[in-house]
Amino acid sequence: MLEAMLAGWVRQQQTRFLNEKATIRPRVALVRRLLEFTNSYSWEWQPADGEAFIAHLRSSNRARKPIGMSTGRGYETTLALFMEYLTDRRYGWPEECQRQFGQFPQQIFTENNRVQHVVDYEGRPERRPLTYDEVQELFDAIDGRVEEARSHGRKGALTAMRDAAMLKTVYAYGLRRNETRMLDLPDLRRAPKMPQLGQYGALLVRYGKASKGSPPKRRTTLTVPEMDWIVDVLDHWIIEVRPQFSPGKLPALFVTERSGRVSLRGLNTAFVQAREAAGLASELDLHSLRHSYVTHLIEFDYPEKFVSLQVGHDYASTTAIYTGVSDDYRNRLVQRALRDREPSLWEGK
Repeated sequence: MLEAMLAGWVRQQQTRFLNEKATIRPRVALVRRLLEFTNSYSWEWQPADGEAFIAHLRSSNRARKPIGMSTGRGYETTLALFMEYLTDRRYGWPEECQRQFGQFPQQIFTENNRVQHVVDYEGRPERRPLTYDEVQELFDAIDGRVEEARSHGRKGALTAMRDAAMLKTVYAYGLRRNETRMLDLPDLRRAPKMPQLGQYGALLVRYGKASKGSPPKRRTTLTVPEMDWIVDVLDHWIIEVRPQFSPGKLPALFVTERSGRVSLRGLNTAFVQAREAAGLASELDLHSLRHSYVTHLIEFDYPEKFVSLQVGHDYASTTAIYTGVSDDYRNRLVQRALRDREPSLWEGK
């Protein structure tokens, strides 16, 4: 009976075209975790069982860290969706459970015992954009790794050059991890209005973050003038360095020593090594470069709508969450507002 319930729930999600690996399997695995935790069947569950499970996951021990608020909400939502399926009479499970076991399944997570969504951003407050100086320190550190490897004749020189080009690309276009990993050579595009940039005028991002039940979102991210230094970086990587990895016909922009596409772990490792070499705070991660890109475009006075389009946000409010503008930028805005109100007082200043 239990396996039939899970199989039916899987089919329901498959008809909505949800991703098998990223969505359906983790959901089923979570249900099985609750089954193991309670040592009872889903038609026997009560709200107290779900609450005890979440409370258990919030506590820490040597084997695991406590879950965060956003993770807890996701777990509660998943389990509520499963119980919603079981309690839906259109699927016949309530009647079947009553006939075979003498009891009905019930919803275990409601508004009364679920995490309330009261703020837009619930991530770790330590995660923040890098300052301009920190970005420079990061890139100086990874360029230093390249020079060190070269001077000692180490094999790691090529890998260091790849990592440098990869991290600079993440920042110059505000990319996510998988968006960077899945870039191919044909994704480098010309921008008709910026012929001086050649084939590096824009980047076609084909594997943007997808909404549930939808394919990856596509967008074209333009090379902004403030980031045009990326042209020389990519040109050097593609023409001089990448061929030494012997990628053959593999179209991937960033490749490994084994002539394969770089992995998500490889991206993370590249950032961590550069961060540690630069002596930056450990709470900064690869996604911080994307936050930095958004923040710096806003500080360059690009409109929020343009920034949202560049990074693939549907709503400007999402872009605002990523933004952490500097005090200097805010001071300039105040000065600009004062000039507009009292121009005579600012003449000659």
